[in-house]
Amino acid sequence: MDTPHEMMLTPYVEKTPNSDEYGALTNTEQQPSKRRKKKSIVWEHFTIENVSAGCRRAYCKQCKQSFAYSTGSKVAGTSHLKRHIAKGICAALLRNQDKSHLTPSTPASKGSDPPKRRYRSPNSSSIMFDQERCCHEFTRMIIMHDYQPHMVENPGFVSFVQNIQPRFNVRDFNHFQGDCIGTYLAEKQSVIKLIEGIPGRICLSLDMWTSSKTVAYAVITGHFVDSDWKLHRRILSVVMEPYPDSDTALSHAVSECLSDWNLEGKLFSLTFDHHATESALGNLRPLLAIKNSHILNGQFLVSKCIARTLSSIADDVLTAGSVIVKKIRDCVKNVKLSESNEAKFLELKEQLQVPTERSLCLDDLTQWNTTYFMLIAALELKEVFSCLDNSDPDYKEVPTRDDWMQIETLCTCLKVLFDAASILSTISNPTVITFFHEVWRIHLELARALASEDPFTCSLSQMMQEKINKYWKDCGLILAAAVVMDPRFKMKLVEFSFNKLYGDEAPAYIKIVDDGIHELFHEYVTLPLPLTPTYADEGNGGSNVKSEGLQSESLLSDNGLTDFDVFIMETSSQQMKSELDQYLAESLLPRVQDFDLLGWWKQNKMKYPTLSTMARDILSIPVCTLPPESIFDMEIKEMDSYRSSLRPATVEAIICTRDWIQSDFAEVSDALVKMEY
Repeated sequence: MDTPHEMMLTPYVEKTPNSDEYGALTNTEQQPSKRRKKKSIVWEHFTIENVSAGCRRAYCKQCKQSFAYSTGSKVAGTSHLKRHIAKGICAALLRNQDKSHLTPSTPASKGSDPPKRRYRSPNSSSIMFDQERCCHEFTRMIIMHDYQPHMVENPGFVSFVQNIQPRFNVRDFNHFQGDCIGTYLAEKQSVIKLIEGIPGRICLSLDMWTSSKTVAYAVITGHFVDSDWKLHRRILSVVMEPYPDSDTALSHAVSECLSDWNLEGKLFSLTFDHHATESALGNLRPLLAIKNSHILNGQFLVSKCIARTLSSIADDVLTAGSVIVKKIRDCVKNVKLSESNEAKFLELKEQLQVPTERSLCLDDLTQWNTTYFMLIAALELKEVFSCLDNSDPDYKEVPTRDDWMQIETLCTCLKVLFDAASILSTISNPTVITFFHEVWRIHLELARALASEDPFTCSLSQMMQEKINKYWKDCGLILAAAVVMDPRFKMKLVEFSFNKLYGDEAPAYIKIVDDGIHELFHEYVTLPLPLTPTYADEGNGGSNVKSEGLQSESLLSDNGLTDFDVFIMETSSQQMKSELDQYLAESLLPRVQDFDLLGWWKQNKMKYPTLSTMARDILSIPVCTLPPESIFDMEIKEMDSYRSSLRPATVEAIICTRDWIQSDFAEVSDALVKMEY
């Protein structure tokens, strides 16, 4: 019987109803006219010769050694022959293989394809080698794991693949680009089908990547809730902008995306990175107003990335304290870059019994959270640094008491920003509801800090407040609207927060939110619902039953009933408006930790048909344009030099397809996890 190792190396012919694996030779001897051609790989290395009457032996073509094959009706099989080849027993075969590795393989003759073989492994059924299928999976592998496409021409890689499967023809880079575009277009059809089926609108986020070649890439991501009330995020376009500093770059990228994905009239909001200029936004707003319904006078059309805003404020804070930050960094370097100094530092920490679990670390200047970690660790270990001055004569840059007070102020300011940004780095899809509370909390902290008698604290707080006020002015209504759509808070949290924040002026700000919500709801009442398949199914309950003697086509046709449609719209307007008032008047739900907000609206969509549509769109708005790993970045993301050397179409295909494949894997994984509960 073949061992598992032998089976992995053994091609075989699939059994048919008219033949079996062990009876083939017997049938051949009994019926010479129906002799089958031996297809096992061993017969490429062995011949069969008659040595006496009824006795035949197999001879190795390389070393001429003979092996038992058949005696009378008994057949020895081929396992021992396979071992002779596969396990390197044949010295002559090994010598020939070594020579073949030193010379290029001979290409197959043109016009003839080698016969396909089936291979068997211990853990799988028979698999037929398929060049196209292998190329498809190979392309997906390179895209999914972000390998450099030029690896297909790397001699070492080509040799590696040829040793695994000699029949696999590794394509060159130009062919790979074609395969990459083909995979992108195939995956794109699935995303198009997903977007076409959404009942509501779509929100976009735009992040502009720089490059060393002075061109930029606008990475545009779509955010939407599907018919099953699941929130999705997909990168839709990567648009190269040759003149990223121009006032038209932003509007051009958005226009390209809307046109490519047929999203005109479906856009609800656009969240952009912090570095967009006011003139660029001035060109963008008219474009969005033309291509989309101007909902709430465009107040929801454009919003800013909260991560970029927080990073910008953190940069201002660290710049203001740059002198003392450098001093602390040098102190940490003195300890961390010398084993003896670090050992001495740890010994002092043990002797002083400093109650902290933090360890010293050098910061990464590209991520501001690492500087915060460095400062907070140094602050908690300041006693050790003070004693280090006495035990180490080379240690001269000892922070003074005033220095430590400034570090404490910097850490206090950075902690407020860090706590808010950490939510973005730990939650895959942070919602606007979360950041209403976070921005409000930052406002309160800064208001308290402004009352401090310390000039350094006051100046930092004032600087931070200016930027957070700017963000609140631009995005406050969007954040508040999302809170209202949460049945645990509604307008009550807005009223509570604004009273804390604005004091006697709170009623005016509360009225702005209340009027905005009602105005937006009124626009949803008057806007026609998009005729997607999902709405069609929800509208008729999935039934195709027609009334007797009355055709449905007659009801759908005009027949002079256009005025009737206007009458229905006007007379039902007041009734539909009360839908929002009814929702706001109902009691708040308990604030449970794992509340499924979209699931609640799914359950109540029949009770609030128009309001649930509005909630679906509002809750799709992204607060951030960055992935979790880039939340603390101090610099704009840069396209690496290799990718920027590729054709723009290839860059878009790789980035988009990789995102789509990973999203599919993540959704399947989430579904499997839910099935376990």
